Amino acid sequence: MLHVNANGASIPAIGLGSFTLKGEEGVTLVREAVARGYRHIDTARMYGNEAEVGEGLRQSGLPRDEIFVTTKVWWTDLAPDDLRRSAEASLRELGLDAVDLLLVHWPNPAIPLADTMAALARVRRDGLARNIGVSNFTTRLLDEALATCPEPLVANQVEYHPYLDQSKIHAACRKAGMAMVSYCPLHRDGGLLGREEVQAPARNHGKSPGQIVLRWHVQQEGVIAIPRTSRPERLSENIDIFDFELSEAEMAAITGLARKDGRICDYDFSPEWDD
Repeated sequence: MLHVNANGASIPAIGLGSFTLKGEEGVTLVREAVARGYRHIDTARMYGNEAEVGEGLRQSGLPRDEIFVTTKVWWTDLAPDDLRRSAEASLRELGLDAVDLLLVHWPNPAIPLADTMAALARVRRDGLARNIGVSNFTTRLLDEALATCPEPLVANQVEYHPYLDQSKIHAACRKAGMAMVSYCPLHRDGGLLGREEVQAPARNHGKSPGQIVLRWHVQQEGVIAIPRTSRPERLSENIDIFDFELSEAEMAAITGLARKDGRICDYDFSPEWDD
């Protein structure tokens, strides 16, 4: 498994995104993911499934230090006391002494970012999280977070797929020594996997279109992908991307699919995105 080194953290380049995976299905998917080689599981307080993720990890029997677990603090809980309570609640639900990465899920302009970053740093110093970072931060917000956080930030988790140009935030992450973690890495519908720019390398390499797109992600410097699936058979497919390499031309063709209307996740509480 390829790892991305980011400001002292070593993060597996493919993880399991767990959004909407709840109940027995969630437990099973996490357990199966570990059995099939996953060493990186992503959840969030808002997902309401930290207990299932924790149970799936316990059922897997994998030693704690062999799995990288990420969770996130929701944007309404970024005041210092609320952030601390959220982190402690996540650990109780997960059944862990510490997470490997705690992220601010979305920025909140109503709460001073410097206060949030100070509280996030305290959580790390107190041992509740081994590493800290942000999610859905623009270049401007990332600059502010880096300037105000007294501890290193290791990742910015953002929506990223071939339909969405994230070159500005990717460059900012690289400059800061951070990883960029791609959620919705395969887009959702939109015909992406049927595009000839994806289909042609799939034929060339004997891989599925989904494997081609995930390879496109991890072949970029410092990029990690966390595809979500509810199908156990897809778990093995999504992680089987480390035995081939896309050519420069294939990479460029897929990158060229970016379009102005490519973003999926845009809400009334979203920040003003980079152009």
